[in-house]
Amino acid sequence: MTSSVQLCLMPAAVLLVLSACGPGSSATDADLVLLNGNIITVDFAGTEVQALASKDGRIVALGSEADVESFIGSGTEIINLEGRTAIPGFIEGHAHYMRLGETKLELNLVDLSSWDDVVALVASAVAEAEPGQVISGGGWHQEKWSVRPEPNVDGMPFHDALSAVSPDNPVLLGHSSGHATFANARAMEIAGVTAATSDPEGGEIVRGPDGSPTGAFRETASRLLRPAAEGAPAPEPRQVALLAQEEAFSKGITSFQDAGAGFATTDLWKGMVDDGSLKIRLYSMIRASPANLAENLESYRIIGYGDEQLTVRAIKVAIDGALGSHGAWLLAPYVDNPSTSGLNTTPLEDVVETARLAMEHGYQFNVHAIGDRGNRETLDIFEAAYESAGPGDHRWRIEHAQHLHPDDIPRFGALGVIASMQGVHATSDAPWVEPKLGYQRAEEGAYVWQKLMQSGATIMNGTDAPVEDVSPISSYYSTVSRMPSTGKVFFPDQRMSRMEALRSYTINAAYGAFEEDLKGSLEVGKLADITVLSQDIMTIDEAQIPETEVVYTIVGGEVVYTRGGQ
Repeated sequence: MTSSVQLCLMPAAVLLVLSACGPGSSATDADLVLLNGNIITVDFAGTEVQALASKDGRIVALGSEADVESFIGSGTEIINLEGRTAIPGFIEGHAHYMRLGETKLELNLVDLSSWDDVVALVASAVAEAEPGQVISGGGWHQEKWSVRPEPNVDGMPFHDALSAVSPDNPVLLGHSSGHATFANARAMEIAGVTAATSDPEGGEIVRGPDGSPTGAFRETASRLLRPAAEGAPAPEPRQVALLAQEEAFSKGITSFQDAGAGFATTDLWKGMVDDGSLKIRLYSMIRASPANLAENLESYRIIGYGDEQLTVRAIKVAIDGALGSHGAWLLAPYVDNPSTSGLNTTPLEDVVETARLAMEHGYQFNVHAIGDRGNRETLDIFEAAYESAGPGDHRWRIEHAQHLHPDDIPRFGALGVIASMQGVHATSDAPWVEPKLGYQRAEEGAYVWQKLMQSGATIMNGTDAPVEDVSPISSYYSTVSRMPSTGKVFFPDQRMSRMEALRSYTINAAYGAFEEDLKGSLEVGKLADITVLSQDIMTIDEAQIPETEVVYTIVGGEVVYTRGGQ
């Protein structure tokens, strides 16, 4: 290592962490110093430095090793990066924090390749369970199975095989999109669902030719199954929150924007900040009925609670569903299912009322919209609310913004609407986008990152975990490559450059939460939230990006994750 700083001599290691030798500590001594690194600051000038110092959770110096030498004292923790890359801590722009933790406590169906595999896993769980015990799991997606189940409706199976292995146990299996649930016969019996049960507004009970439920419940229809879940032991919320934090830290995430929590969950997080157990920085989008919002918004608005650890200043609703389950609300019917144009999952009058409440109480308004009609309706509501309120720094967001009509793309930039998108969704969805939308709609409006940026829009990134793995590296790779499992790049002209993708996961995501002055770039005075990577994702061969590992996650100058527990 080349350094002007004299360090205690220790055996070389892949990553060296030590305390400095030298005089006693003083008020100007840093708590943490990073040396010998490739530190990408993501500041406006694109500065890269070799060393960084932090004190009391904030960055106090950046530059060469000589520039930070004076900040090293006897109590300073020094990390020798040995040339490795450090970046601003990843900001997960849209995911589901508590659901991420809950997935650690239930059957994981993500990597299963067929319906038969799902049934076999459930059978194993039933063998270990008491009669009547609820079996829950999540992560299945019919489009990702290598074998299409027969019989099926829209690629989704009938419940018979599942029900045969679980006659006495209600089984509830969540779709990976979060927009559908599959139930066995016992669960439907407990819930009182029969062929005579009507579809609820904004949802669908998938039925066979004779009108009987197949077991699949789309969008709001999943709520009909709540009675079947009542016997399930509720996971301890604090444990769930800590499991989510552990997973996020292991992926290099220092801030997490949660896409829909209730007021009670906010109370939990606030208590965990108070007792010091919640170290990750949470930005919460409240999800509740208009009546509940009207009652609670004024008292729950929080900005930077603790040491910038909890902010509650956003509201979320969903105007439509997901493309894979034909729930995305379209302007024209699906190509592969002309009988439907998708679903409006929240009545427009409720969306309008929620927008009014958000403006009245000073909250950001974030709307889940995937289909081109869902996005158009949302933009119309935003535009009307902006005109009514007058000029202001609203920064309202469309969550997902996946499929847009060409006429609506310029409206994002013109209105200042933030596109909160998930790069990994583009590569996961790519195999079925064109079959569902047709080539023209896919080419004109599917994940059009470059077109949106050219309109002047800010794009931020995320994963929608647990719909996808919460790994920012995976989503970053998808954003720069648009390479799906098929091996054919998905409309390559819409790829982001590596710096555009990095900004979408750092400073743009901070901007999307009104936090660009606190985080998102490594600059003096900002929070010392840093992710250290095993290789330089800005320069390595594109195919090597997925192999990148998180070596260190640092929040407020505190190392909260070390690869291998070193």
